[in-house]
Amino acid sequence: MTGVFHQIEQYGHEQIVYAQDKEAGLRAIIGVHSTTLGPSLGGCRMWKYSDEGEALRDVLRLSRGMTYKAAVAGLALGGGKAVVIGDARTQKTPELLKAFGRLVEGLSGRYITAEDVGMKVQDIDVIRTQTRFAVGGSNEGGSGDPSVMTAFGTFQGMKAALKAAGLGEELNGKTVAIQGVGNVGYHLCSYLSAAGAKLVVTDIYPNQLEKVVQEFGAEVVGPDQIYGVDCDIFAPCALGAILNSRTIPLLKCKIVAGSANNQLETEADGYTLFKQGIVYAPDYAINAGGLINVAAELDGYNQEKVLTKVNQIYSTIENILDRSGKDNVPPHVAADRLAEQRISEGRLQKKDNGGCCAVSSQLSASVSAV
Repeated sequence: MTGVFHQIEQYGHEQIVYAQDKEAGLRAIIGVHSTTLGPSLGGCRMWKYSDEGEALRDVLRLSRGMTYKAAVAGLALGGGKAVVIGDARTQKTPELLKAFGRLVEGLSGRYITAEDVGMKVQDIDVIRTQTRFAVGGSNEGGSGDPSVMTAFGTFQGMKAALKAAGLGEELNGKTVAIQGVGNVGYHLCSYLSAAGAKLVVTDIYPNQLEKVVQEFGAEVVGPDQIYGVDCDIFAPCALGAILNSRTIPLLKCKIVAGSANNQLETEADGYTLFKQGIVYAPDYAINAGGLINVAAELDGYNQEKVLTKVNQIYSTIENILDRSGKDNVPPHVAADRLAEQRISEGRLQKKDNGGCCAVSSQLSASVSAV
């Protein structure tokens, strides 16, 4: 059995929503993985998937990752994600964005959307004209572009990973190979360059490469060459499932620490990294800065509080890698255990409270006048 319900059961989802608006050109899938700790929150990704099956697999993996990300980050949120099937550079229109906003509004707060690959802050502003349940916009109450905080949290996590690998925690003189220099990758380059790191980068878009070369003196290699770069840290900052049986044997790094979601293609790949002695900073733990940033809107955005919490990603990665060493398990297993413990505690508390699953009152702060 390999149908949709089998996949939902495999990943433990509560709800999958398929929707289309033919006139607007919208074809979207929303995955609500869990609302145990609170309403599900996760970005909307627009990507030209090869087929609908690939889009479904992406939304299933991403939304599950958001549940674990929120739990490890200590947020009162569950995990969700949306994908819009299409080329963001040629097919994204205001009509499509508004149609997506109406879709989100119809879920009545079970899913809160935000920015992801293929979406910009300005797109969230358009979506917010149709729904109360969108965060990360630039209009009133919005926190703006989350990629800066995602990069900052990843930078902090890198330092913790360096320390765990016995390399100190200073990035000065270290070589970092970055796969993908879009919004998050660009800001990560900025932090790393300021810290004195040597940058080797790749991307499928030449204009993004030119920017980091001019501003940070980065060295450019081809997309297939990035895995074999002799470096201290390999930082995946593009799409997921790039750590697998084909790429891991090519790695010449001591650490994998990047902002991309779902970097491991399979569970077995995490064990392979562990056996090879490569320190892996679990993606959903190190890249939580963007989620922390947009989630802060639900209580009234305060940048100082956000920075304090994003700084704590250093301690989170340090804790996970310490548990990994003590329990002799791969870091992704140690991270999953932390997340599952908090989710289990939340489920018991929910049961004690009569199983109430109403949308959190925190949402009131995210409702914009539209």
